[in-house]
Amino acid sequence: MRKSLPMTAQEMRGRGWDQLDVLIVTGDAYVDHPSFGAAIIGRVLESKGYRVGIIAQPDWKNPESFSVMGRPRLFVGVTSGNMDSMVNHYTSNNRLRSDDAYTPDGVPGKRPDRAVIKYTNCVQRAMKGVPVVLGGIEASLRRITHYDFWSDRLKKSILLDTKASILVYGMGEKQTVEIARRIDKGKALAGIPGTATAVHRGKYLAEEGDVVLPSHESLNSNPVEMLELSKLLEANQNPWCGARLIQHADSRIVIVEPPAEPLSPEDMDAVYELPYTRLPHSSYRGEIPALTMIKDSITVVRGCGGGCSFCAIGLHQGKFITSRSRGSVLKEAAKISSSPAFRGTISDLGGPTANLYGLGCGDPEQMKKCRRPSCLYPSICSHFRTDHSSYIDLLTKTGEVPGVKNVFISSGIRHDVALKDTNFMARLTSKNISGHLRIAPEHTHDRILALMRKPTREVWERFAAEFKKNAERSGRKQYIVPYIIAAFPGSTIGDMQAARSFLETQGAIPRQVQIFLPTPMTVATAMYFCGRSYPDGEPLRIPRKPSDKQQQKDMILYGIQGVKNHERKDTVNRNINHRKGFSGKPSRHQ
Repeated sequence: MRKSLPMTAQEMRGRGWDQLDVLIVTGDAYVDHPSFGAAIIGRVLESKGYRVGIIAQPDWKNPESFSVMGRPRLFVGVTSGNMDSMVNHYTSNNRLRSDDAYTPDGVPGKRPDRAVIKYTNCVQRAMKGVPVVLGGIEASLRRITHYDFWSDRLKKSILLDTKASILVYGMGEKQTVEIARRIDKGKALAGIPGTATAVHRGKYLAEEGDVVLPSHESLNSNPVEMLELSKLLEANQNPWCGARLIQHADSRIVIVEPPAEPLSPEDMDAVYELPYTRLPHSSYRGEIPALTMIKDSITVVRGCGGGCSFCAIGLHQGKFITSRSRGSVLKEAAKISSSPAFRGTISDLGGPTANLYGLGCGDPEQMKKCRRPSCLYPSICSHFRTDHSSYIDLLTKTGEVPGVKNVFISSGIRHDVALKDTNFMARLTSKNISGHLRIAPEHTHDRILALMRKPTREVWERFAAEFKKNAERSGRKQYIVPYIIAAFPGSTIGDMQAARSFLETQGAIPRQVQIFLPTPMTVATAMYFCGRSYPDGEPLRIPRKPSDKQQQKDMILYGIQGVKNHERKDTVNRNINHRKGFSGKPSRHQ
């Protein structure tokens, strides 16, 4: 019988261990499933012979809760979990969320704000001198100076704030194994692809080809330089031709090595075929909502070539696509279908973008020297494959696994790439969506779409027409559910009114509208911070007030009447606040 990795000293001793090699501290509940980052890294290290334990959602107010399994022999890995802790806690209007999907029963408050920093401080107090390795999305997107929406200011690399030994950015399997190997052999950690380290200025030795980023101090005095920082970062995201990045901050220097090469299909198969129990740790009693949502889904692809200006995937997973083999996916489908709790539906064969499975660059030589931030914008690269036959075959074969009745696509797709394959368009409406297809045009105004690096409205119109035609042929009622972003840099209430009108003509009013959230290190966040467009640097109107953002959202969801209702409600609130002696104006950090 498969066992979860140990979470207590008793479980550790039950394996005959007197000491861990590696301890992983995570802000999520521990679910031994390949959709949870701590489980993946733990199992990968275990497969290399290391003794690994996990402390999940420790009490950060009590440093002793970090030492329940003792001091590890090699290092402590620290991650906030699958989500950035600030995104997990706060809405786009900086209001506290009421739940946490990565905690039993969705209970909020089980992880701190800025979890990576607080966890690292606790580890360093409880186990003085132990090497600390930062990883996960929260650390990855804070590896250099970044705009912090929640404090409304620039912050230094999180590596400097924590004084950790090394930071891993990206998915992390290769880097973490190499770090464990080097510490075990007593070797230095500098120079590992996909990592960042920090040194004092006097210890930095320049190398030919290093790219010096604008310093933290320079960015603070000249916000427009954030656009230059974004350009340099994106230009060096290719693992095969990216340069080492250097950034000065005070008396220290952050050295960011080029990204790690993506896993090969064989390596990716091996990661997802490790002996996960696919269950929460036995100590949990409540339901973990994030697991409920993905327990019958299968990750089949990593990376995204879209390069959308607001998206962190390219900065974290990279733009180069890696797809698992069909055999590996079918093994996982058979494992899921053998569970007594399985009800016959594989909820998703996907990843960041489902229909990029089996696609990617068709010219290895071009790929290794490409510096385009997007494979798909402003148009689909001539080297990018668009034949969906591998994905169609995967969908078909997975549907033939004993016990599987339905296979759905719920990750969302790139509609511009889908349009390139008539067979896939026909397939979408006939078998693999449950009635609603999620796509993300994000907006309908070409000016805003260009700032987002998304396909034009004309592409959306062609896709919607083709989808409708195929749905009518199939005889099934199928609908498009579009995702729209409100209050994007440059967007006005007039743009949102035009978008609402257009969506009404298409019969595709979205059920959910997301207010733009400036997450660290993205191009869109740089535009939000400095009020300039990328790449021409022209001034942009930036919706910053919560009331302005909410109006743009209401315009899409409810139209003009909804905005009028919001304005009336806002006027009432201001009058009440005035009588109470308050200004009624939102604070800068609300």
